[in-house]
Amino acid sequence: MSTFSNPANSLILALSKGRIFDDTMPLLAAAGITVTENPETSRKLILATNDPHVRVIIVRASDVPTYVQYGAADFGVAGKDVLLEHGGEGLYQPIDLNIAKCRMSVAVNAGFDYDKAVRQGARLRVATKFVQTAREHFAAKGVHVDLIKLYGSMELAPLVGLSDAIVDVVSTGSTLRANNLVEVEEIMDISSRLVVNQAALKLKRERLQPILEAFERASRLNNQA
Repeated sequence: MSTFSNPANSLILALSKGRIFDDTMPLLAAAGITVTENPETSRKLILATNDPHVRVIIVRASDVPTYVQYGAADFGVAGKDVLLEHGGEGLYQPIDLNIAKCRMSVAVNAGFDYDKAVRQGARLRVATKFVQTAREHFAAKGVHVDLIKLYGSMELAPLVGLSDAIVDVVSTGSTLRANNLVEVEEIMDISSRLVVNQAALKLKRERLQPILEAFERASRLNNQA
C-alpha cells in the first residue's frame, strides 16, 4: 500500500467539493493549472493536474485550515466563516479571492419577534456550527444566548423547538424561505480566502509565488466583474 507524501518539489492544494471547488477552477486556470478529474464523479480524494508537481486533495470545508496548518497541504481555499472558527493559527492569508460569496446571518421562525426578544433581554437559544462567531456577535450586542452546536440542517432547529434562532451562512435564502424562516440580522459578508502554510511559503516560495500572483490577478478581475 503506497503512502501519500508531500515532497519538497511538489505543491498540494486543499479544496472542498462544491462551490469553492468550482469557483477555484478559473483561478487555477489563470495559473496554467487544470485538474484532470471531477471530484463529483471520481471517488478519489487526491486529484492529479496537468502539472505533475501539483495535486489537489479534497477535504471537508471545515478541515481545509487544519490540513494547511500542519503542512499536509501547502495551500488551500477556505471561507472566511471557516477561518474565523479555526482562528487562523499557523496560516498566512494573503488574498481574499472574492469567490463563493455569501453572508452569515441570524434567522428565526417567521412568527418569532426577534427584536422584541432582544429588547426585553430574553436569553435566546441559538443553534449554529459557527459557535465562536455567534458568541462574539451576541456578546457585542449584550444579548444573552445559549449556543447549541449543530453540524447540519440548521433550519430544522427552530422548526422543532430546539432553538429560537440560528446563525448560518446564507446564499440565496431559498432554503430559509422553504422552511418558513426569515433573516433578521446580517452578521457579516463571507467570501473565500487563499491560505498558505507558513513553512511552505518560505521553503517553496519559488513554486508558490507564480500561482499566488495568478490567483491575485484573477481575484481582482472577479471583484471588478
